[in-house]
Amino acid sequence: MGGGSLAREHPWDYLGASALSATINYPLWRASAVGQSGFRVLASSVPGVLSGVVPHVPPSVAPLLYAFAPPYRGLSATILGMTWARAAIFWGSDRGKDLLRENFPGMHPGMSTVLPPLAVSTMVQIVNQPIVRASITLQNPETDLRTIRQSLRFIYVNHGLGGMWHGTSAGILKTVPKYCTAVVIKDLMEEILPPVDTSSPSAERDALWRSAYKSSAAGLAGAALTNPLDVIRNEMFKTNHGLRETVRNLRESLGWRFMIRGIGKNMVAVAIPVSCTIFFTDALIQFSKRRKGDKLLAH
Repeated sequence: MGGGSLAREHPWDYLGASALSATINYPLWRASAVGQSGFRVLASSVPGVLSGVVPHVPPSVAPLLYAFAPPYRGLSATILGMTWARAAIFWGSDRGKDLLRENFPGMHPGMSTVLPPLAVSTMVQIVNQPIVRASITLQNPETDLRTIRQSLRFIYVNHGLGGMWHGTSAGILKTVPKYCTAVVIKDLMEEILPPVDTSSPSAERDALWRSAYKSSAAGLAGAALTNPLDVIRNEMFKTNHGLRETVRNLRESLGWRFMIRGIGKNMVAVAIPVSCTIFFTDALIQFSKRRKGDKLLAH
């Protein structure tokens, strides 16, 4: 699937794209975390100017009001966590695919595409899990915690060191298929979409449109798989129950409807960041190549 990537020459473009995507999409992630965790948004949870609105909006809209309103708890740590995680996954997937094809030319193309995101996203989820749990815990409108450090300390004091990685199983089950699917669809679209005519006066614009189609398909495909596991993981964070007990409790209280709790916000919160990361990466690489070409012409 697909040819060689540009990961080796452009690692900083991957990182920059991931940082830009994480910053833009923080409010969407926050709304999704609140909605899927079942946190209650009260009038006292939002600034005074919005407090009169909360009682009169549907429960599905209240998390959006809360997400876009200050204070933005754990903002820096959350953005940094999402930045390095997505950059590592997408850069590691593209670079890993190139290395596998260079060193194991007999390997099936599908294997060389899937194995890198499988390995990298698993590693990233395990390393990032304490920050993920602390960040989501902070989004509870009823908590007195204010910083990531306080949230980490709260988790450690109440649940021990192992509590930092509570929910890792659900996190891996959610994260790994999402990114494997996104990477496979991204590479598949790279093959299916017609190449850009570099001699066309609109070549740069055409390349961006091509990237937009590719990144949208990859983001939506990855997001479609994640909602039930997002709900389970966030419920595990809230209750500190195990995976089986959490699923059983969700089924008893909501039936199979738990699988679609917060799905609208999740489709937005998951699809848009993944799509943005892929699109921004292509755009930054295109800009870097053009700038490098301009410098060569100048000399």
